[in-house]
Amino acid sequence: MTVAPDILCIGSFLWDIIGRAPVHMRAGADVPGRITRAPGGVAMNIAMTLARFGLRPAVLSTIGRDSEGAELVAACERMGLICDYVYRSDDLPTDVYMAVEGANGLIAAIADAHSLEAVGDKILRPLADGRLGSETAPWAGPIALDGNLTEALLADIAASPLFAAADLRVAPASPGKAERLLPLLAHPGVTLYVNLEEAGLLCQTSFATAPEAAAGLLARGARRVLVTDGGRVAADGAPDGVIEGCPAAVMVTRVTGAGDTFMAAHLVAEQRGAARQEALAAALGAAARYVSGEGVE
Repeated sequence: MTVAPDILCIGSFLWDIIGRAPVHMRAGADVPGRITRAPGGVAMNIAMTLARFGLRPAVLSTIGRDSEGAELVAACERMGLICDYVYRSDDLPTDVYMAVEGANGLIAAIADAHSLEAVGDKILRPLADGRLGSETAPWAGPIALDGNLTEALLADIAASPLFAAADLRVAPASPGKAERLLPLLAHPGVTLYVNLEEAGLLCQTSFATAPEAAAGLLARGARRVLVTDGGRVAADGAPDGVIEGCPAAVMVTRVTGAGDTFMAAHLVAEQRGAARQEALAAALGAAARYVSGEGVE
């Protein structure tokens, strides 16, 4: 019997292939390091962090009926993720993300995530057919949504009655996909998680600091925003004002997934009743531990 989920995670679930080197790198560098393969994708990273905090996340995504997909589903279930609602494609492969990271951060990345875009709204069927909700009785809990969905599908979600009652937490996935979130900006149930560059793209300008960006997004119509800026001051913008938080200074050993960890930790803190300042501090602390490599075997 399927366990009832605490939260839904909608978006990319794929394999991350990450090459990491402990030295500064530039284009064309050829250096020794480590290459790993692990479950990844924005929604997946969020779901894994939520599970580590004791929540029961359910996955709404697409995973191929190939050997890579079977391995990915098994890995998800071992971590406590609910995969009963995943759309399994017979003719599309399981998606893959490949990145190279150096001591100076992300050097380059390629996302081969075409399957998620190809299946479109098929991944949302459980929200409409009664398994997780319907138009007359929509899902009323938290949803973590990432910007790897198509622009058309994100626009449909913004207007859909299936999402009208949800606490919708949204991340753009990458700066290149930030503008896809414009239809969701003024949705009354949305909390938006972006970095400084993504905030500028959404507002078609540039900002010097996260607090300035949070204020700019609120002026653009956003209801709630969290803006990060690497190791510099982060901000939480809401109708009652903008607050700030400063991340701890740590040695950076990895960057892929840091923003997803921040979002998941913030969501968990608020689900547990934390006030805004406390939740922001908890999220910054979790992200700092992540990028420092704490807990890495």
